[in-house]
Amino acid sequence: MTEVLRRIARALGLASLGRSLVIAGAAGVFLALLGPFGTDTAPLWQRMIYWVGLCAAGTGLGLTIAATMHVLFDPADRRSFVLALATALIMTPPSTLVVWWVTARLFGWNVLSASPLGFAGPVLLICLAMNFVNALAHRSPPHTHASPAEGAPPRLLERMPAKLRGAELYAVSAEDHYLRLHTSKGSDLILMRLSDAIAELEGLEGAQTHRSWWVARSAVKGARPGDGRAMLELEGGVQAPVSRGFARALRAEGWY
Repeated sequence: MTEVLRRIARALGLASLGRSLVIAGAAGVFLALLGPFGTDTAPLWQRMIYWVGLCAAGTGLGLTIAATMHVLFDPADRRSFVLALATALIMTPPSTLVVWWVTARLFGWNVLSASPLGFAGPVLLICLAMNFVNALAHRSPPHTHASPAEGAPPRLLERMPAKLRGAELYAVSAEDHYLRLHTSKGSDLILMRLSDAIAELEGLEGAQTHRSWWVARSAVKGARPGDGRAMLELEGGVQAPVSRGFARALRAEGWY
Protein backbone atom coordinates (compact mmCIF):
# COMPACT_ATOMS: atom_id res chain seq x y z
CA MET A 1 0.00 0.00 0.00
CA THR A 2 2.84 2.39 0.89
CA GLU A 3 4.52 1.76 -2.48
CA VAL A 4 1.24 2.41 -4.30
CA LEU A 5 0.86 5.73 -2.47
CA ARG A 6 4.42 6.69 -3.44
CA ARG A 7 3.70 5.91 -7.08
CA ILE A 8 0.50 7.96 -6.96
CA ALA A 9 2.45 10.90 -5.50
CA ARG A 10 5.04 10.62 -8.29
CA ALA A 11 2.29 10.44 -10.93
CA LEU A 12 0.72 13.62 -9.56
CA GLY A 13 3.95 15.61 -9.89
CA LEU A 14 4.48 19.11 -8.47
CA ALA A 15 4.73 20.74 -11.90
CA SER A 16 1.49 19.11 -13.02
CA LEU A 17 -0.25 20.14 -9.79
CA GLY A 18 0.97 23.72 -10.12
CA ARG A 19 -0.26 24.12 -13.70
CA SER A 20 -3.60 22.56 -12.84
CA LEU A 21 -4.12 24.86 -9.84
CA VAL A 22 -3.40 27.90 -12.03
CA ILE A 23 -6.07 26.66 -14.46
CA ALA A 24 -8.44 26.07 -11.53
CA GLY A 25 -7.85 29.57 -10.18
CA ALA A 26 -8.51 31.15 -13.57
CA ALA A 27 -11.68 29.09 -13.99
CA GLY A 28 -12.84 30.02 -10.49
CA VAL A 29 -12.37 33.73 -11.12
CA PHE A 30 -14.21 33.46 -14.45
CA LEU A 31 -17.16 31.64 -12.83
CA ALA A 32 -17.22 34.12 -9.95
CA LEU A 33 -17.48 37.04 -12.37
CA LEU A 34 -20.08 35.21 -14.46
CA GLY A 35 -22.15 34.10 -11.45
CA PRO A 36 -23.82 31.03 -12.99
CA PHE A 37 -26.40 28.73 -11.35
CA GLY A 38 -27.93 31.52 -9.27
CA THR A 39 -24.72 32.62 -7.55
CA ASP A 40 -24.92 36.07 -9.16
CA THR A 41 -27.13 37.23 -6.27
CA ALA A 42 -24.20 36.92 -3.83
CA PRO A 43 -21.52 39.62 -3.35
CA LEU A 44 -18.45 39.28 -5.57
CA TRP A 45 -16.09 38.49 -2.67
CA GLN A 46 -18.36 35.63 -1.63
CA ARG A 47 -18.54 34.29 -5.17
CA MET A 48 -14.74 34.43 -5.42
CA ILE A 49 -14.30 32.33 -2.27
CA TYR A 50 -16.99 29.91 -3.41
CA TRP A 51 -15.91 29.32 -7.01
CA VAL A 52 -12.10 29.51 -6.63
CA GLY A 53 -12.24 27.24 -3.58
CA LEU A 54 -14.47 24.66 -5.25
CA CYS A 55 -12.44 24.67 -8.48
CA ALA A 56 -9.16 24.22 -6.56
CA ALA A 57 -10.59 21.42 -4.40
CA GLY A 58 -12.11 19.71 -7.44
CA THR A 59 -8.82 19.94 -9.33
CA GLY A 60 -6.96 18.31 -6.45
CA LEU A 61 -9.51 15.51 -6.32
CA GLY A 62 -9.47 15.04 -10.10
CA LEU A 63 -5.67 14.86 -10.28
CA THR A 64 -5.59 12.34 -7.45
CA ILE A 65 -8.19 10.14 -9.18
CA ALA A 66 -6.36 10.36 -12.53
CA ALA A 67 -2.98 9.56 -10.92
CA THR A 68 -4.51 6.62 -9.06
CA MET A 69 -6.01 5.18 -12.26
CA HIS A 70 -2.67 5.68 -13.98
CA VAL A 71 -0.86 3.71 -11.27
CA LEU A 72 -3.44 0.93 -10.91
CA PHE A 73 -4.40 0.41 -14.54
CA ASP A 74 -1.39 1.91 -16.40
CA PRO A 75 -3.28 3.48 -19.34
CA ALA A 76 -1.18 4.20 -22.43
CA ASP A 77 -1.65 7.95 -21.98
CA ARG A 78 -2.57 9.31 -18.56
CA ARG A 79 -3.53 12.63 -20.18
CA SER A 80 -5.93 11.10 -22.68
CA PHE A 81 -9.46 12.41 -23.09
CA VAL A 82 -10.84 8.96 -22.20
CA LEU A 83 -9.08 9.22 -18.85
CA ALA A 84 -10.41 12.76 -18.43
CA LEU A 85 -13.97 11.52 -19.04
CA ALA A 86 -13.56 8.64 -16.57
CA THR A 87 -12.11 11.00 -13.96
CA ALA A 88 -15.03 13.43 -14.35
CA LEU A 89 -17.60 10.66 -13.95
CA ILE A 90 -15.89 9.23 -10.86
CA MET A 91 -15.44 12.58 -9.10
CA THR A 92 -18.95 13.90 -9.77
CA PRO A 93 -20.82 12.06 -6.93
CA PRO A 94 -18.46 13.10 -4.09
CA SER A 95 -18.07 16.58 -5.59
CA THR A 96 -21.84 16.98 -5.71
CA LEU A 97 -22.11 16.28 -1.98
CA VAL A 98 -19.30 18.74 -1.22
CA VAL A 99 -20.85 21.47 -3.38
CA TRP A 100 -24.26 20.86 -1.79
CA TRP A 101 -22.84 21.20 1.74
CA VAL A 102 -20.53 24.18 0.98
CA THR A 103 -23.31 26.05 -0.80
CA ALA A 104 -25.59 25.64 2.21
CA ARG A 105 -22.91 26.79 4.66
CA LEU A 106 -21.69 29.74 2.60
CA PHE A 107 -25.09 31.04 1.52
CA GLY A 108 -26.78 30.33 4.84
CA TRP A 109 -29.63 27.99 4.03
CA ASN A 110 -30.70 24.69 5.55
CA VAL A 111 -29.08 21.70 3.80
CA LEU A 112 -32.38 19.85 4.15
CA SER A 113 -34.18 22.42 2.02
CA ALA A 114 -32.61 21.23 -1.25
CA SER A 115 -31.68 17.82 -2.62
CA PRO A 116 -28.05 17.09 -3.61
CA LEU A 117 -29.41 15.67 -6.87
CA GLY A 118 -30.24 19.20 -7.96
CA PHE A 119 -26.52 19.98 -8.00
CA ALA A 120 -25.44 16.87 -9.91
CA GLY A 121 -25.99 18.25 -13.43
CA PRO A 122 -24.03 21.52 -13.01
CA VAL A 123 -21.27 19.70 -11.08
CA LEU A 124 -20.91 17.12 -13.86
CA LEU A 125 -20.68 19.86 -16.52
CA ILE A 126 -17.97 21.72 -14.59
CA CYS A 127 -16.04 18.49 -13.85
CA LEU A 128 -16.10 17.57 -17.54
CA ALA A 129 -14.96 21.04 -18.61
CA MET A 130 -12.13 21.21 -16.06
CA ASN A 131 -10.85 17.71 -16.81
CA PHE A 132 -10.84 18.26 -20.56
CA VAL A 133 -9.04 21.60 -20.19
CA ASN A 134 -6.44 19.88 -17.99
CA ALA A 135 -6.10 17.07 -20.55
CA LEU A 136 -5.33 19.67 -23.22
CA ALA A 137 -2.89 21.54 -20.98
CA HIS A 138 -1.00 18.37 -20.04
CA ARG A 139 -1.24 16.42 -23.25
CA SER A 140 1.68 14.16 -23.99
CA PRO A 141 2.85 13.13 -27.46
CA PRO A 142 2.20 9.54 -28.57
CA HIS A 143 5.10 7.35 -27.46
CA THR A 144 6.43 4.01 -28.60
CA HIS A 145 8.28 1.76 -26.18
CA ALA A 146 11.29 -0.51 -26.49
CA SER A 147 10.49 -4.21 -26.49
CA PRO A 148 12.31 -6.81 -24.37
CA ALA A 149 15.43 -8.35 -25.88
CA GLU A 150 13.47 -11.43 -26.95
CA GLY A 151 10.56 -9.38 -28.29
CA ALA A 152 9.55 -9.20 -31.94
CA PRO A 153 10.96 -6.25 -33.95
CA PRO A 154 8.62 -3.38 -34.84
CA ARG A 155 6.33 -4.30 -37.73
CA LEU A 156 7.18 -1.11 -39.62
CA LEU A 157 10.74 -2.34 -40.19
CA GLU A 158 9.32 -5.08 -42.40
CA ARG A 159 7.87 -2.40 -44.69
CA MET A 160 11.24 -0.78 -45.37
CA PRO A 161 12.29 -0.67 -49.03
CA ALA A 162 14.92 -3.26 -49.94
CA LYS A 163 17.75 -0.71 -49.97
CA LEU A 164 17.03 0.26 -46.36
CA ARG A 165 16.65 -3.24 -44.90
CA GLY A 166 18.78 -3.77 -41.83
CA ALA A 167 19.32 -0.02 -41.32
CA GLU A 168 18.83 1.79 -38.03
CA LEU A 169 15.68 3.91 -38.12
CA TYR A 170 16.21 7.50 -36.96
CA ALA A 171 12.90 9.17 -37.75
CA VAL A 172 9.72 9.08 -39.81
CA SER A 173 8.28 12.22 -41.41
CA ALA A 174 5.06 12.75 -43.34
CA GLU A 175 5.15 14.09 -46.91
CA ASP A 176 1.65 14.39 -48.36
CA HIS A 177 0.27 10.83 -48.42
CA TYR A 178 3.72 9.29 -48.00
CA LEU A 179 6.16 8.78 -45.15
CA ARG A 180 9.88 9.35 -45.43
CA LEU A 181 11.97 6.88 -43.47
CA HIS A 182 15.22 8.45 -42.25
CA THR A 183 17.77 5.71 -41.58
CA SER A 184 21.47 4.98 -41.27
CA LYS A 185 21.40 3.92 -44.95
CA GLY A 186 19.69 7.03 -46.26
CA SER A 187 16.01 7.72 -46.76
CA ASP A 188 13.11 6.56 -48.89
CA LEU A 189 9.32 6.88 -49.12
CA ILE A 190 6.54 4.45 -48.30
CA LEU A 191 2.80 4.90 -48.73
CA MET A 192 1.32 5.01 -45.22
CA ARG A 193 -0.29 7.30 -42.63
CA LEU A 194 1.85 8.52 -39.73
CA SER A 195 -0.67 7.35 -37.12
CA ASP A 196 -0.56 3.82 -38.57
CA ALA A 197 3.24 3.91 -38.69
CA ILE A 198 3.48 4.93 -35.02
CA ALA A 199 1.25 2.00 -34.09
CA GLU A 200 3.66 -0.32 -35.96
CA LEU A 201 6.73 1.24 -34.31
CA GLU A 202 5.86 -0.21 -30.89
CA GLY A 203 8.99 -2.06 -29.85
CA LEU A 204 11.29 0.87 -30.67
CA GLU A 205 11.60 3.68 -28.11
CA GLY A 206 10.54 7.00 -29.54
CA ALA A 207 7.85 9.67 -29.64
CA GLN A 208 5.89 11.88 -31.98
CA THR A 209 7.57 15.29 -31.76
CA HIS A 210 5.38 17.10 -34.27
CA ARG A 211 2.14 16.38 -36.13
CA SER A 212 4.23 15.11 -39.05
CA TRP A 213 7.27 13.60 -37.27
CA TRP A 214 8.14 10.56 -35.14
CA VAL A 215 11.70 10.33 -33.75
CA ALA A 216 13.66 7.43 -32.26
CA ARG A 217 14.99 8.33 -28.82
CA SER A 218 18.40 6.81 -29.54
CA ALA A 219 18.86 8.97 -32.64
CA VAL A 220 18.72 12.31 -30.78
CA LYS A 221 22.14 13.99 -30.54
CA GLY A 222 21.01 17.40 -29.29
CA ALA A 223 18.64 20.29 -29.87
CA ARG A 224 18.76 23.89 -30.99
CA PRO A 225 16.26 26.74 -31.32
CA GLY A 226 14.44 26.73 -34.64
CA ASP A 227 11.91 28.94 -36.39
CA GLY A 228 9.84 29.68 -33.28
CA ARG A 229 10.28 26.14 -31.95
CA ALA A 230 12.99 23.65 -31.00
CA MET A 231 14.68 21.43 -33.57
CA LEU A 232 16.08 18.03 -32.61
CA GLU A 233 19.42 17.19 -34.20
CA LEU A 234 19.49 13.51 -35.14
CA GLU A 235 22.04 11.05 -36.38
CA GLY A 236 22.75 11.38 -40.09
CA GLY A 237 22.26 15.15 -40.05
CA VAL A 238 18.47 14.91 -39.88
CA GLN A 239 16.65 17.75 -38.09
CA ALA A 240 13.20 17.10 -36.62
CA PRO A 241 10.88 19.88 -35.39
CA VAL A 242 9.26 19.87 -31.96
CA SER A 243 5.77 21.36 -31.88
CA ARG A 244 4.87 23.81 -29.13
CA GLY A 245 2.14 21.45 -27.94
CA PHE A 246 4.60 18.61 -27.31
CA ALA A 247 7.62 20.68 -26.22
CA ARG A 248 6.82 20.82 -22.49
CA ALA A 249 6.26 17.07 -22.16
CA LEU A 250 9.38 16.16 -24.17
CA ARG A 251 11.55 18.55 -22.13
CA ALA A 252 10.20 17.08 -18.89
CA GLU A 253 11.12 13.60 -20.16
CA GLY A 254 14.69 14.71 -20.89
CA TRP A 255 14.58 14.61 -24.69
CA TYR A 256 16.38 17.95 -24.87
